[in-house]
Order: sequence, then C-alpha cells, then structure tokens
Amino acid sequence: MRADTLGRRARAEWGALYLAVRRASAERRWWAAVPMTVGAVCLTGLVQVVQNQSWGYQVVQNLGAVKAEDPLWLALLRTPLSLFVPALDLPVWGALAQILLVFGLAELCLGWWRTLVVAYVATLAGTLYARVGIALGPDNPIGLPASDARVVDTGPSAAVVGLAVFLGWRYGAYATAGAVIAAMVVEVALKENLAGKEHLAAVAAVLVLCAVGAVRQRRSRARAESTSGAPPIQS
Repeated sequence: MRADTLGRRARAEWGALYLAVRRASAERRWWAAVPMTVGAVCLTGLVQVVQNQSWGYQVVQNLGAVKAEDPLWLALLRTPLSLFVPALDLPVWGALAQILLVFGLAELCLGWWRTLVVAYVATLAGTLYARVGIALGPDNPIGLPASDARVVDTGPSAAVVGLAVFLGWRYGAYATAGAVIAAMVVEVALKENLAGKEHLAAVAAVLVLCAVGAVRQRRSRARAESTSGAPPIQS
C-alpha cells in the first residue's frame, strides 16, 4: 500500500483527534494541560507501592478493592479509588502507560470532569455487571460462576477501555474504536474471566453514552436548522 494512501487513511481516522489535542495543548506544556491525568498516574503508582508492602496490602483492599460479595453500598464507596488500583498479577508499567495515554488524550479533548464521568461510568458498569452475572449463574450466556464474587474488579483497565471507545466515537476514529471492542471480544473468547466480561460491560455502557450523545447532537442540529431558516413570505 502506498505511503500517500496510508497517510490519507491515517488523517481520516485520527485527524480530528489530532487537531483537538493540538488545540488543547498549544498554549501549555503537556503536564500543565493534563493535571488530572498526571495525578491519576501518580496515584496509581503510589497505590501499587503501598499494596506491595506487608502493612499496605490490606489498607488498599479496604479502601479500593471492589468485589461482588461486598455490600453494594461499600462497593460504591470503594469504586472511585478502584479506578487507580492496578492488578497485582500484571506489570504496573502497562497500567501507568495506558492511563497516561488514554486519560491524557481524553482530558485534553473532553476536559477533566467529562473524562472522570466516562471513566466512572465504565468502571461502575463492570462493577454492577459482576453482581448481575453472578445472580444469573454460569449456565446463562452472560452469567458468572459464584466463585467470581471473591475476585477483585478490573481496576483502571475498564476505564481505559471505555475512554478509548468514547474518544473513537467522538472524533470519528471508528476503526480504532471498533478495534478496541473487537479486542475485548477476543479477550473473552480466549480467556473467559471476570475481567474480560467487565470490559465488555464497560464498552456497552459507553456505547449507550455515545448513542445518547448522538441523539442530542441530532436534536441540536435540527433545532439550529429550524431557527435559522428564513420566515415564510406573506402574500
């Protein structure tokens, strides 16, 4: 495939996102433009250090580890911090890199509070799905075994997946968003575990947000067109 063809496809896929990032970061250095993201990376790194200490593991579990066996009110209290509790069995550098890239792009393009809303919705969707899945049982296609009630939720990965899909929709990078969704489907097909299904629940919740946003955009355009039209000529 020719280089100019690749360039056109890249511009079509990521051009709008690139321009949004460029506009947002033009007047400030990147660390000043994404203070929430920098804070999230630092907090995730700190939580990782603390939970690997003999005295800190239970502290992190008590404050930010969400499991389906927990009372719902307790899980909801822990959910905000759970966004920054990396999995113990995975390299923390991967989680930090994902947060820096995806949260950073989202904060530049959406603003810090919209980024947190989308991230929280995605994480909360996974948390609530785990309870529904366990109630449905392993015989249901979207159910889960009872043993998953003792498994800790996904941490920052559901938020990262949700934000990636939302950014892809918002800025027309549909192939990228589709690739993220396909990767989550493949993850569940190859390794059917709680984390994979929670990622799919996060994707589903974000797609609902995208659909609501699309409806609102169409209504806004329709109102703008109706108010901008010339008044009818009276005979």
